Amino acid sequence: MERILQYEITNEYDGISINDFLLQHGYSRKLITTLKKTEFSIIVNGKWTYTKERLHQGELLRVSIIEEHNSQNIIPISMPLDIFYEDEDILVVNKPSNTPIHPSQNNYENTLANGIMYHFKEQGLSCLFRCINRLDRDTTGLTIIAKNMLSSCILSNMMKKREIHREYLAVVNGLIPAYGTITAPIARTFGSTIERCINFERGEPAITHFRRLSYKNGYALVSIKLETGRTHQIRVHMKHIGHPLPGDFIYNPDDTTIGRQALHSHKLSFKHPITKESLNFFAPLPSDMKTIAFQL
Repeated sequence: MERILQYEITNEYDGISINDFLLQHGYSRKLITTLKKTEFSIIVNGKWTYTKERLHQGELLRVSIIEEHNSQNIIPISMPLDIFYEDEDILVVNKPSNTPIHPSQNNYENTLANGIMYHFKEQGLSCLFRCINRLDRDTTGLTIIAKNMLSSCILSNMMKKREIHREYLAVVNGLIPAYGTITAPIARTFGSTIERCINFERGEPAITHFRRLSYKNGYALVSIKLETGRTHQIRVHMKHIGHPLPGDFIYNPDDTTIGRQALHSHKLSFKHPITKESLNFFAPLPSDMKTIAFQL
């Protein structure tokens, strides 16, 4: 896959080196090193140029990002994909339940990565699989895939700066307060590679904001926004305040009302990594969660 970007140099960047210009536009040092090693990847006014050279107002900088390899350990598998948005930089997908993001031991084929790599193959694209906001296997909803090295750099940095705004919907046990904030550090449970717990001595900071949307027959539908992104954060925090998710086989194994944890990535809002256009996506509540939340 080749992604070509062009920049007309304005007065603001007159005299700046190409290296510093690229850094200011979201290119990582690793990506710049890759560009240095690729012939004709950086061209100014039609001439192949070194990154140490300085730019001048009115010049045209052309950058070619070339990717010739796929994720070799991910087998392309045809599967239905609920694609909400796609262009040459990103892909936004509504992930179903019982679908891990990445292949793992004993599960090499039933993952979102397998389906995405097949989708790329059908388009004749050479891309690595780069998922920006990862979801648990049984958490449904919106996730972002970067289609090239630059969009991956920028989106990953946006995640660190909390510039990708995520809203989840969860069904929880009991009448949860109308709204609140949970501040409780999360650590790996001793002796487990998967389970997490609240641990005020060695846990990493974790903050969750919630708002009750409805309550019926012992279950509440809750809107959740995260300030941090710890593993199993919502599931652990909801259990911590006495309102675990039904169907959560790790943190609420006795409630089998639903066959998975009742958690859905409902909303994503962020600026496009290249065009800077504001993007907003909404994935409706899945039918299995509707059945519990509204007792349909």
